Amino acid sequence: MPIDADAAIARAASQSRFLQRTLDSRPWLQPHLAAHLDAALDADALRAFIVDNGADTERLRATLRQLRAWVICHLITRDLGGLADLEEVTETMTVLAEVAVGHAAQVLREALVARHGIPRTPDEQAQELLIVGMGKLGGRELNVSSDIDLIFVYPEEGETSGPKVISNYEFFERLGKQIIPALAEVTEHGQVFRVDMRLRPNGDSGPLVASFDMLENYFITQGREWERYAWIKARAIVGERGAELGAIARPFVYRKYLDFGAIGAMRDLHAQIRREVARRDRANNIKLGPGGIREIEFTAQVFQLIRGGRDQTLQTRPTLQVLAHLAERGTLATETVEELSRAYVFLRNLEHRLQYLDDAQTHDLPANPADQALIAQTMGFADYPALILELDRHRAIVSRQFDAVFGEPEDEEHELEAVWNNIADTEATIHALEKLGYRNPATAAERLATTHAGARYQQLPHNIRSRFDALMPRLIVAAATTSGADETLARCLDLFDHITRRGAYLALLQQYPQALSRVVDLVSASHWAAQYLGQHPILLDELLDAREMETAPDWAQFKTALSTELTALEPDMERQMDLMREQHHAQVFRLLTQDISGLLTVEKLADHLSALADLIVDVSLTLCWKKIKTRHREQPRFAVISYGKLGGKELGYASDLDLVFLFDDDAPESAELYSRLGQRTNSWLSSRTPAGILFETDLRLRPNGDSGLIVCSLEAFRQYQIENAWVWEHQALTRARFSAGDPALGAKFEHIRNEILCLARDPAVLRSEVLAMREKMRATHSGKSPLFDLKHDRGGLIDVEFLIQYFILGYARQHPELTRNLGNIALLQITAGLGLIPADLAAACADSYRRLRALQHRQRLNDQPARLPPAEVAAAREPILTLWQSVFGETEIEMIEDWKQT
Repeated sequence: MPIDADAAIARAASQSRFLQRTLDSRPWLQPHLAAHLDAALDADALRAFIVDNGADTERLRATLRQLRAWVICHLITRDLGGLADLEEVTETMTVLAEVAVGHAAQVLREALVARHGIPRTPDEQAQELLIVGMGKLGGRELNVSSDIDLIFVYPEEGETSGPKVISNYEFFERLGKQIIPALAEVTEHGQVFRVDMRLRPNGDSGPLVASFDMLENYFITQGREWERYAWIKARAIVGERGAELGAIARPFVYRKYLDFGAIGAMRDLHAQIRREVARRDRANNIKLGPGGIREIEFTAQVFQLIRGGRDQTLQTRPTLQVLAHLAERGTLATETVEELSRAYVFLRNLEHRLQYLDDAQTHDLPANPADQALIAQTMGFADYPALILELDRHRAIVSRQFDAVFGEPEDEEHELEAVWNNIADTEATIHALEKLGYRNPATAAERLATTHAGARYQQLPHNIRSRFDALMPRLIVAAATTSGADETLARCLDLFDHITRRGAYLALLQQYPQALSRVVDLVSASHWAAQYLGQHPILLDELLDAREMETAPDWAQFKTALSTELTALEPDMERQMDLMREQHHAQVFRLLTQDISGLLTVEKLADHLSALADLIVDVSLTLCWKKIKTRHREQPRFAVISYGKLGGKELGYASDLDLVFLFDDDAPESAELYSRLGQRTNSWLSSRTPAGILFETDLRLRPNGDSGLIVCSLEAFRQYQIENAWVWEHQALTRARFSAGDPALGAKFEHIRNEILCLARDPAVLRSEVLAMREKMRATHSGKSPLFDLKHDRGGLIDVEFLIQYFILGYARQHPELTRNLGNIALLQITAGLGLIPADLAAACADSYRRLRALQHRQRLNDQPARLPPAEVAAAREPILTLWQSVFGETEIEMIEDWKQT
């Protein structure tokens, strides 16, 4: 529908005194507005205006000011007429600043070059001035009456090429001093932008321009917390070397590790702002007042500072995009983000309408009733009280969420604070611990005193020690609520000994008391969990959202997200390896918390851990293949075959991976390429980086073991299995399966596996071989303690596995369904269904197998040997011993003796 441009302009002029004044003083503006009102303005339209109105030095100031008048009036008319949304307004203002600053820099630089020559390095590399847009300009969120925050930077020192030689610093300083008034000076045509240079290193007292080296040195030696916040939105709006500048600023802004200390720093900064607002009696300031725009920005930006070093998607600049990313990652609830986003749009629209009145950089609600009515009308409300009612609703939401994020941790004096501060008073400490229910308060008191007197605590910086001191009384009380208070306290102190190396982890526990409670519960439930958390303290972050910890994993979604993040990090292999380890540890930790909470059976846990391992191996394989520059095909004909615990989908937390690498490719170079791929994949999985390790790997089950090639062709694998493999290798094959790589090759492997398992075998020879191997394992592992070894002793887990393997190798030729790798419990049921063993005995053995695995898992969670008093497992052993006797009978002893003689 065509726009009645004149009517739209007249209506907007009745709601904006600035628009009316500008139209009255510039006769050319009305027809120019009308001609372009049907569409948003872009950079090309702005540059065309400059060309049409004069782009040289003489016309620079007048043209840029006329440009601003046109753009602002265009926006006012479209916005108040319902033709433009907030995104158009802020984007158009940002483009205006980029074009105006860029044009001024170009014109003024040309004049300086004519006099002094081009700035160059000693090796004749031409240099440029980078103009960094900070704040809302950097974030592409500029408001209509905003000033612009700029920083001037140049890459390297040197001097100009003549005719009048000066240093690069002098050249760019002179250029900067000319750019500022070209934009900010008030002339008869008005002003383009007020320019604020105070965010540069050392503010007003610092040099106007800085080289890359100077800026980097400043970040390292003098950069302050509030400057990290300021540089979040920094963006080079002029200059070609913005990526280099970003690489310098990024480590300063975004820490490699989670940085919960940023909460306190930003809380202090906001407190200063609120004190200033109160001092000036500006509670009605919609930017700086309670529930205002700044609180929404701080809420988004604090999570950028905390997590942005590890999550590159949070290194984006626009506030609404950051909030959306926080919702996607579950850092903030979706409902919270939606509320904050609606409040942000409402407040920014209100901000613009306040500024439309007189083109003033104001965020204060008007006191004048006439202006109040006008603002209410432009915001679409019947009257001003209705507007205020909606404004107060939004501000209340913003304040509530801001306080939830930035609220002060408990600062009232804890009842045990005096005990911790006077820990050397052993008698008082023992008395306090005794009252709390510690079984051995003297030992606990001694451990606390040792921690307090230790070199690590005594050498902590003041800010970190104060956090430690604030946490200790709460830790002592929290540990006392667990069933094994003494052991829990000792484990927690061990954990604290690890995490005090980075104060951010203490800041997390201090800021979020619920995280401390969950740590104590987790550490109390499992010594292994305590050690795992100590090795990977970054996982503390996982404890902040209980809902996330209880959610069943979506492995397909996780794989997609992980692959996307890894691709974004190319070609930084070191960071890719760290990221994969961090993500793997986080997923294991989530499963661990669900396990300890009783949400997972041992079988379901093993399924998840096995699926996660398959996924990690597959992603690793893909990455390693891409890093081989001479690869002859896009997708490798390569497969990773898993044996043992992973093959049988019985993986535990600390299980290693038994892997075999196969390929099926006739290309002449394939053997060499796939050997490199296998070695790289194995190294990728098993190398220890600062982020830890993925898996210990074992490649000894490949053909010919340690003496064999690390990678084997599919045909050579088949030939070896038929002609050279030992029976124990066929036993291992019963638990083998395709885990990663080329699915077509995986299917071929499965066909060969079935072929091998279904080979005809002499029953007597098979029985002899199986029993001999079992006796060999018993001789090595069994009978080492009066306690019962859940895995290796008679009637234990290994006996069940050997029985299943015997049935597969002995009967799969007649019953191919036995070759299906379904797990030992399912295979017991299948064996019973075929009439090979009694059904009731098979069911009892299945129950025993579950029971023994559960006991083994319990022991490992508390870092205990998998051995128990025989009486505790007698009932579970009985069906297994019965089945073993029924299958191997009296001949077992005779066969073993024969094997020993041979």
